[in-house]
Amino acid sequence: MRKGFHEPAEKPRRFYKDVSVGEDAAGFAVLLDGRALRTPKGQPFRAPSREIAEQVAEEWAAQGETLELATMHATRLANTALESISQNREAVAGQVAQYAASDLVCYFAEGPEALVSRQVAAWGPVLERAQAEEGLSFVRAAGIVHREQPSETLEKVRALALELDDFALSGLAFGVALFGSAVLGIAVLRGWLGGEAAFELSRIDEAFQEEKWGVDAEAAERADKLRDEARMLERWFRGLDAA
Repeated sequence: MRKGFHEPAEKPRRFYKDVSVGEDAAGFAVLLDGRALRTPKGQPFRAPSREIAEQVAEEWAAQGETLELATMHATRLANTALESISQNREAVAGQVAQYAASDLVCYFAEGPEALVSRQVAAWGPVLERAQAEEGLSFVRAAGIVHREQPSETLEKVRALALELDDFALSGLAFGVALFGSAVLGIAVLRGWLGGEAAFELSRIDEAFQEEKWGVDAEAAERADKLRDEARMLERWFRGLDAA
């Protein structure tokens, strides 16, 4: 099952009225009634660009009487970047490489031909671009039996992740888990694909089955939430480009 942000059992009440963005020597702050936002561990919240701070501020401004934390994706990505990534960069980069080792877009269906053709048309260009622009050569497989990926490729993915700053690495780690694919996560990071486009590529098999058997309401609702997270991730990366 794809990972995404999940809603806690109890929702805290909104404790502020006005939300704005401020700037100081440390970066861009989100202000709640004029007071600077802090992370859950009490660290001052500072974003590397105004665009990221505004993305977070919009989430706080959109809240009602209670805080719907499950909808505050950018806030949680920022908190992860500020509180966790710097102490765990090697481990996070290793997790990204693990997704590359069994990347979704390397496992093509054995049939039917209509599904295989759809996957080839959608995934092939992304894999080719990953090789052309990042030097990432992946082994393609048919079926679900695991195929080893070149150790050089996995090391390049790990190195790519480690080259990112904490905010970008936080986004990439979330993206690869969301898509089940390091290739698609990198594609959104680099701007080859939009977030929603990458999400649709990650669920080609699901969409094919829906066309054949119909759409399950619960599954569709979950897909919509994950699609929103993918759109958020695209905006996150483009906001970092402006830093």
